[in-house]
Amino acid sequence: MLAVKSIADIIRERTSVKNGYIDKEITQELILSLLKDAVWAPTHGVREPWRFIFVSKDRKEDFIEAILQCHEKGKHEIIRNKFINVPAFLVVIMNEDPRQKVWEEDFAATSCMLQNLQLLAWEQEIGMVWKTPVHKHDPKFRQAIGVHPGEKIVGVLNIGYFDKEIAARKIRKRTDPAEKMAAF
Repeated sequence: MLAVKSIADIIRERTSVKNGYIDKEITQELILSLLKDAVWAPTHGVREPWRFIFVSKDRKEDFIEAILQCHEKGKHEIIRNKFINVPAFLVVIMNEDPRQKVWEEDFAATSCMLQNLQLLAWEQEIGMVWKTPVHKHDPKFRQAIGVHPGEKIVGVLNIGYFDKEIAARKIRKRTDPAEKMAAF
């Protein structure tokens, strides 16, 4: 009989997978299938302020080169080594509305969608880590990957199947919410 995990179980088990990826391809079709459910996140006015750039293993070298052009040459080898074993990347972009309230609502919606995506991926035994690297602001990187003025890179997700033993060794803790709640 197939064991079914609860949403609570998946939320508690999911962890950021930064390394330990195995050599198994992540396809654009697979990510699109996850996104079809992830986009059901709350979104004010159903604005759906996001768009995505998928980087497959075939385009990974070009993507890494776009990152490297934002860093001094002496750090290229270290930076390349951070990304070379990542099977795929997903750049998540949102529209930057000039109205603060709308911007905040759109950022919250995009963040909720990203959490949905990570949970859906975890359910399929796919690991992700949501990165907010400094090069996401660099005009050279933004131009190289096709980010337009008026758009914000919310994150770059490193994505891949992973060695489950590495993830299982992570110690995860959370503060009891009762310690952070006050009554009014």
